[in-house]
Amino acid sequence: MDVILKYMRPVAVIGIGKTAFGAFPDRDLRSLAVEAIRHAMDDTVIAPLEVQAFYLGNFAGPSFVGQNHLAPYVGTAAGFEAIPCTRIEDACASSGSAFFHAWQSVAAGIYDVVAVAGVEKMTSQTTPRVTEILAGAGDMSGEGRAGATFPALFAMIARRHMYQYGTTREHLAAVAVKNHANGAKNPLAHMRKVITLEQAMAGKPISDPLTVYDCSLISDGAAAVILVPLDQAKRYTSRFARVLAVAQTSDHVALDTKKDITEFPAVRSAGEKAYQMAGLRPGEIDFAELHDCFTIAEIVASEDLGFVEKGQGGPFAAGGCSAIGGPKPINTSGGLKSKGHPVGATGVGQICDIVMQLRGDAGERQVARHRIGLAQNLGGSGATCVVTILEGAQ
Repeated sequence: MDVILKYMRPVAVIGIGKTAFGAFPDRDLRSLAVEAIRHAMDDTVIAPLEVQAFYLGNFAGPSFVGQNHLAPYVGTAAGFEAIPCTRIEDACASSGSAFFHAWQSVAAGIYDVVAVAGVEKMTSQTTPRVTEILAGAGDMSGEGRAGATFPALFAMIARRHMYQYGTTREHLAAVAVKNHANGAKNPLAHMRKVITLEQAMAGKPISDPLTVYDCSLISDGAAAVILVPLDQAKRYTSRFARVLAVAQTSDHVALDTKKDITEFPAVRSAGEKAYQMAGLRPGEIDFAELHDCFTIAEIVASEDLGFVEKGQGGPFAAGGCSAIGGPKPINTSGGLKSKGHPVGATGVGQICDIVMQLRGDAGERQVARHRIGLAQNLGGSGATCVVTILEGAQ
């Protein structure tokens, strides 16, 4: 890896843009994506004709809205002409993966200005149909045939974590309470609703031990960023963020093929590679956006990324350690739990949230220490993970 990195250019994020996340019956997938892209270009005064390549993260546009060939469908509407437009699908890590490939193309010197977006339009389908579409990111030959959906799979993970480490429902609920409190302060969040621990504990059962408050939202939305070589960033803005590391790794898709379902090897390996690339240790990360598709996922990720010892993610959250004022703020955006989870948009959305914190633009959610942030984007029940580490402009 060191040899490869020696010949790669440092890369910067110079523009970010997001739509609100929510349920938008009058909006289509393309209009959401174009809005986010235009916000990102306006953020750094980039014209569409300056963009040399476009990567789009999208999980299931064909199933959700019946549209294929999505990258040029979106790219031409955003004003990108005669450039490569490529769609990346990696389940809920689709736009994190799109960012990874876009970063590679800039770092390798192939392009100088690259746009990355993620989008999903989910609410055009009923909840049972959405659940069925999402289940396609699992192993349909086994889990799918058995009727296992992702709430059921992550409930198994939660139950096993409880058995092995003493994690409690109160620990799960603490994650939900914290993320709802953060999301209530986020003007772009899908659910801006403060909840109590008692409410979280008494939520409607979904798949034991998970309640409705342990599960992320079905959302529409989009996010976008603009990448350039670091040495060109100051041409466009003084508010850029340096990409210190991006790592993507994979693991088995089916849960029953994993050695220990209380950990995600892809998260561990992506984290280790990202730390090595950045020359950092977990303790040097100031804050993070973790993929809390379910509350147990945030707990497991905080352990797999080395923020806490294995089995201590639950007490860590319940003790306020991951709150905005805690030693390791996690999901100051509200996370997928409150901000929303338009699956194709989530990875790039996390990067936008990290850059906002690095710039000091997070308002009521601003953390005190905000020099280095980490985003972790998960696909399926841990089959794909992208870890990105960003540093504010110095």
